[in-house]
Amino acid sequence: MPRIAEPVQNFPLTDAASRARRVDAARATPLEGPPPVTDTPEPTKAHFRSDVTVDLVKSAAGDSDVLFAARVSTAGEQSLEEVTKDPERSKGLINYLMRDRHGSPFEHNSMTFFISAPIFVFREFMRHRVGWSYNEESGRYRELEPVFYVPGESRKLIQQGRPGKYEFVEGTPEQHTLTSRAMEDSYRQAYDAYQEMLAAGVAREVARAVLPVGLFSTMYATCNARSLMHFLGLRTQHEMAKVPSFPQREIEMVGEQMEQHWQTLMPLTHAAFNKNGRVAP
Repeated sequence: MPRIAEPVQNFPLTDAASRARRVDAARATPLEGPPPVTDTPEPTKAHFRSDVTVDLVKSAAGDSDVLFAARVSTAGEQSLEEVTKDPERSKGLINYLMRDRHGSPFEHNSMTFFISAPIFVFREFMRHRVGWSYNEESGRYRELEPVFYVPGESRKLIQQGRPGKYEFVEGTPEQHTLTSRAMEDSYRQAYDAYQEMLAAGVAREVARAVLPVGLFSTMYATCNARSLMHFLGLRTQHEMAKVPSFPQREIEMVGEQMEQHWQTLMPLTHAAFNKNGRVAP
């Protein structure tokens, strides 16, 4: 007697098959609820500044330094007496040296400043080489912080006139708003690219190439009074200056703070500098 085929039964799915079918369904059906977490970095928390800072780190500078250096030419070893004497009694000699541009006595002193300013200020700064020493923060050896320069409301924006004979005048509120917005947007974009490269393992010395010159940096700058006077003669405007100067405002801000420190250390030398037209001897 022939066997009759039994009907096929629908056995329940195994656990593995059930999981596979649920996964396929999930892929085909959009999920509701919050979006999945991604690795997108947070927006850059940049800091924007319109100031610069100058700190006097150490100094060996006084008006008596000028006097003993000058008197050695006529007094020899007796010039050492000037170290302990009140320099006020010899301010006429300091003025004479400044007026007739006997410069070397103004070199026997030292001042070291710690400066925080935009990179473009330091690029101008380092054109001053004689009588100066510099050491700056390195973008090769440390990750640079997102601190950027944006001009304040007092910064004049409009240049009028031809090179060598021009002036700056106030910008409009709209120009200031545009300048701030454009700079801040550009800075954030550049720093995000910098961070993206660092996160991908790109070396700091390569990644830093995308950063703008408006980034803040720090450096030590060491000089003597003569080299500082030459710097101030070129990088500051002053009503007592015989020779006009047209410095960029940001480096002038650094120069003004350095001059305040120097004036405290060497008041007689500073006064003679002003009296004689702010021309370095």
